[in-house]
Amino acid sequence: MGYILLKKFEQSPQLINRSSFETLTLLGNPKAIDKCVRYIDKDLNRCFNFQALDYEKNNSFYENQRAQEISNQFGLSENTPIDLVVDQHSTTSNVGLMLILDHLDPFILNLSAYLVARIPDLKIYSSAISGRAQDSLRSIAKYRFGIEVGPICHGSLQADLLQKTEILVYEILDYVVLHNRNAIEIENTLLTVYEYVNSIDYPRSNEGVMIAMIHPQLEGQDYKALNSGDPIFMTFDGEIITYQGRLTVYPVFVNEVAYYEKKVAMSLTRKKSVQLDELTNHPIDYV
Repeated sequence: MGYILLKKFEQSPQLINRSSFETLTLLGNPKAIDKCVRYIDKDLNRCFNFQALDYEKNNSFYENQRAQEISNQFGLSENTPIDLVVDQHSTTSNVGLMLILDHLDPFILNLSAYLVARIPDLKIYSSAISGRAQDSLRSIAKYRFGIEVGPICHGSLQADLLQKTEILVYEILDYVVLHNRNAIEIENTLLTVYEYVNSIDYPRSNEGVMIAMIHPQLEGQDYKALNSGDPIFMTFDGEIITYQGRLTVYPVFVNEVAYYEKKVAMSLTRKKSVQLDELTNHPIDYV
């Protein structure tokens, strides 16, 4: 869905142009979008950790080549280094409007607090300890976060979610203007964050075949507290499997279709309040 907004911004650049910085648009995986699939050879959002990937072996993969192209153009040490990446995604899970934070630095935390004050139903998810900080497209920039919006089927459109995402983008750009003027005022010094704990797979047989699905009481209940003994899965024979952890957790990305291949049924988070730090004064030149 994000590519629709991107096309709109390209046709009407005045919507995203701001006086104190330059805003650039980028279509991450154009070949996949043309075919209405998530990727051609592999998930682009797992292709940016160049040290971990065997490029001698996999350099024929389209997404590996595309990741190199993007990094060579916009990486921090390259031709047009980007200060802030706003990475737009959609999901089939019921996360509503969500920001994904890879790092809890002062700039991003204060930006998040500013946005929540204006969009109260916006959720903040920290993936800082998930291991995803280096392999996503947004990892090429010093400051970055992802926008997730759902539930929506891949390749489809939904007016209310599109409008909410568009408003969020404008609020982000307006914040950067205020930041560059040193004119930010944060009203609430505590920010509620859903912090990644771990991801869990669907129950499987010894042969690796799925034998259970998300329990009906949990389906679509992202951010709902999950306590020990609560139903979490149901086998195809109707047996209920309960959550056995001692920590109360809050699932996100529940039954995300794209995660089936990654063997992830959901990610579990803990809900915490983060104290906001001092505002950073580093100007933002490129978004």
